[in-house]
Amino acid sequence: MGLFHYYNSGHAEIFVFDDFLVKQIKEGESIDKEELEIFNEVLEKHFKNKNMAYISNRITSYSVNPLVYKEAEKISNMVAVAIIPATPKMRANAEYERQFYNKPFGIFDNLSKAIKWVHKIIEKENSKQVITND
Repeated sequence: MGLFHYYNSGHAEIFVFDDFLVKQIKEGESIDKEELEIFNEVLEKHFKNKNMAYISNRITSYSVNPLVYKEAEKISNMVAVAIIPATPKMRANAEYERQFYNKPFGIFDNLSKAIKWVHKIIEKENSKQVITND
């Protein structure tokens, strides 16, 4: 892992690494389709034409409209979502949200496990592209 870029959008902190980003939403926020506009700007800047993964580090309580995941599925280079819930209730919410996303979706106890998992998914996806581009 090299250097990272940091953004504070007012309602969230975003840490952008080489092939994934970690997002921490602030307490009490509500995540809806409008959130994807800011998200897409970051993706366009850092991950254009490159596979990446999204890691949600849920250290605070906030609400997520699960229909956001249907929109997120349309982001072709976002190959996986990892959630790190801080509480059993947050874990239950993540399990519910999983139903709305038809790409790899993992729930983890810590950031290290989430990063290892997203790296495996990205490597797998990148190897598929090498094979199909020949």
